[in-house]
Amino acid sequence: MDEPLPVMSAWELVESAKKEIENLSAEQTMTEVAEGTAVLVDIRDHRELYQKGKIPGAVHAPRGMLEFWVDPTSEYHRPVFQPSTRYILYCAAGGRSALAAKTMKDMGYSDVAHLEPGFSGWEAAGLDVEDTTSTAKWIPRPSSP
Repeated sequence: MDEPLPVMSAWELVESAKKEIENLSAEQTMTEVAEGTAVLVDIRDHRELYQKGKIPGAVHAPRGMLEFWVDPTSEYHRPVFQPSTRYILYCAAGGRSALAAKTMKDMGYSDVAHLEPGFSGWEAAGLDVEDTTSTAKWIPRPSSP
């Protein structure tokens, strides 16, 4: 019987990605956002945005669609994604955003970083959070009479 191939754990993959991308603190991210030098991208899912809010000004691009949205040849491409623009990605704790930033880099986006340790680090630093509960398009609301 053949020996099973060793499998890299998800966290080993995240640590490997972090070695190949730029990792920014909440303060560094806040400075770039305030200076307008980068587009901030929230890759968390809709439920996380609804429950926790988001960093003000961030563009939402769910992790499951990111590759399709950044690919200019894809039918799903979003114009906010241009290879010449600087992007800072974030998720809840920095794992998914590290993988996503590495993927964007692999796809030809040369100026990509991620917020380490994610939205939780932003919150812990006491920085502004935008409440998204009233603007969430994916949450059913009671119909008016």
